[in-house]
Amino acid sequence: MKWEIMREHKGKLLGGLAGFLFGLIYLFAGFWDTLVFVVFVGTGCYIGRKLDHKEDLTEILDRILPGKFK
Repeated sequence: MKWEIMREHKGKLLGGLAGFLFGLIYLFAGFWDTLVFVVFVGTGCYIGRKLDHKEDLTEILDRILPGKFK
């Protein structure tokens, strides 16, 4: 029963946990450090998703930072 509820509300649970963790980071590190952390996590997730879809890393980095990786 517990696992069924967790499966049905997985998004809510993960979102609540993420909000709690970011709130703790905000309390201990401050707003700007938390913002930088969120940007790094988002960038890492974006690049990881692209690599999962077998895209070339240099193409990904060239889209993010044009002209730096040719």
